[in-house]
Amino acid sequence: MTVLRVIDFETTGMTPPEAEVAEVGYCDLTRGDDGAWSVGQPVSWLCGVSAIPPEVRAVHHITLADVAGLAPFDPASVLAPHCAAVVAHNWSFEAAFLGDQQTPAICTYKAALRVWPDAPSHSNGVLRYWLEDRGLLSLDHDTAMPPHRAGPDAYATAHILKALLSAGATGREMIAWTQEPRLLPTCPIGKFRGQKWADVEAGFLNWMLAQASMEEDLKWNARRELERRRA
Repeated sequence: MTVLRVIDFETTGMTPPEAEVAEVGYCDLTRGDDGAWSVGQPVSWLCGVSAIPPEVRAVHHITLADVAGLAPFDPASVLAPHCAAVVAHNWSFEAAFLGDQQTPAICTYKAALRVWPDAPSHSNGVLRYWLEDRGLLSLDHDTAMPPHRAGPDAYATAHILKALLSAGATGREMIAWTQEPRLLPTCPIGKFRGQKWADVEAGFLNWMLAQASMEEDLKWNARRELERRRA
């Protein structure tokens, strides 16, 4: 039996230690002896925090009254030694709150960019409905509600992970992709915005590499395309 633990955090901001985890959710995807993957029921709990700014409350609607007197987030509470990997949509966000941990990690966002480059968006919510429209995902809508809460979001991500595996992506591949920058299907900036990398002029790609302030993931994609052409 193989267990992949899908996690989701609702937080008080974007970056720890200023930001704290206000809610933890996880949902296990388990492969049985017959080789079939099954999504379990999500588990979630609230955590004590010092403050929740109004712009953050407007997203997940967790208030200080909801978490009053509760214990703060403990990273050890969400990790389990029997899990083959820990999974999140946009893994780098959850990883910042977990800190150092030895379990292999899978980012379903990075994997989805590679497996479904033509999706209209690679956000958790859009992928859920886009895959559902194509008959590639089926979940219980009540369990997946409300959005932007840790349990329902982990449950939806677990189904996206199951769809990735059904599409042929292996756990080993997704772990490797997670350690690399995002492989963007199109150029997201400038006059070539929205165009395939193969259609972007070499001069523009070299210009991207020369910009000190350019995001490293974008430089990686530009460099990758230039290397493809040289090969």
